[in-house]
Amino acid sequence: MKNKHLIRTLILIVIAVFLSTFVKIPFYVTKPGMATSLKQMVQVENGHHEEGSIYLTTVKITRANPFTYLWAHTQKYYEVFPDEQVKYDGESDEQYIERQIHIMEASQQAAIVVAYKKANKQITYKNNGIMVMQTIEKMPAAKKLKVGDRITHVDGKFIETEEDFIHYVQSKNEGDVITITFQRDGKERKTKIQLAPFPNEPEKIGVGISIMTDKEIMTTPSVELDTKSIGGPSAGLMMALEIYNQLTEEDITKGHKIAGTGTINENGDVGVIGGISQKVVAADKEGIEIFFAPKEGGNYDKAIKTAKEIKSDMKIIPVETFDDAVNYLQTLN
Repeated sequence: MKNKHLIRTLILIVIAVFLSTFVKIPFYVTKPGMATSLKQMVQVENGHHEEGSIYLTTVKITRANPFTYLWAHTQKYYEVFPDEQVKYDGESDEQYIERQIHIMEASQQAAIVVAYKKANKQITYKNNGIMVMQTIEKMPAAKKLKVGDRITHVDGKFIETEEDFIHYVQSKNEGDVITITFQRDGKERKTKIQLAPFPNEPEKIGVGISIMTDKEIMTTPSVELDTKSIGGPSAGLMMALEIYNQLTEEDITKGHKIAGTGTINENGDVGVIGGISQKVVAADKEGIEIFFAPKEGGNYDKAIKTAKEIKSDMKIIPVETFDDAVNYLQTLN
């Protein structure tokens, strides 16, 4: 009888471990990630040497299982989010990751533009069409296009920007069929899609995609960025600072370890991000001295609060623009 009881107990333990480890639930867990030096990720041709380091900061996000879901609720600076707050309707985990990588690519382009303009270096643009960033469930494009497709023509007309595409579709009527030429996996394809009302906005018609202009940037000197699997737009500010520092003779790091976060657009405006507390924690663990936080959206206030809670010696600096960050660094000794 004891042996049977022991076997039954072991079976129950194995089942519990399996359920808590491998069974996924509709939630995501985020926690502090890493502060990673951009020196090896950003390579400007004949770029200038820097004594210090500029870091991007990350948040680690994983699909929750019952164990990690419960564990996250006991840990400070861990957060739990339901599916709908992370992904689009009908979006798979793989599609989410791919979308985040494309968003990172757009952030890189904005960072390059800002840094090269600030350094008065040569930069030119070429638009290669539009990139599909999302397909909307129950809309016509959902079964014909996917994230990462590059649309080049509609009804034989070259589509240079997202505004071109939107303007053309808005000139059509519900039920009209358009022919879309697109590239996928290096091959050109065509598909016909009928325009239909959006489920949540029946007064609007379309094919059911979110898009972004696919811009190619040519620079002198050349620059290469290798961020591998890092996704999202929040490293834009720090990438712009690293590129700029390699382009100019003055080393704005002056031997310091500098990190931060914030989106950036081509005008140099710094935007709010998520996970600011987790990024402050990650930076502190790396021994960062200076941390740039977007001033708006409560990011700066939350960063200050977190730094005090963890008793960090980091200086938290609020920024609204790329110039704010550069100007501050130029005051350092």
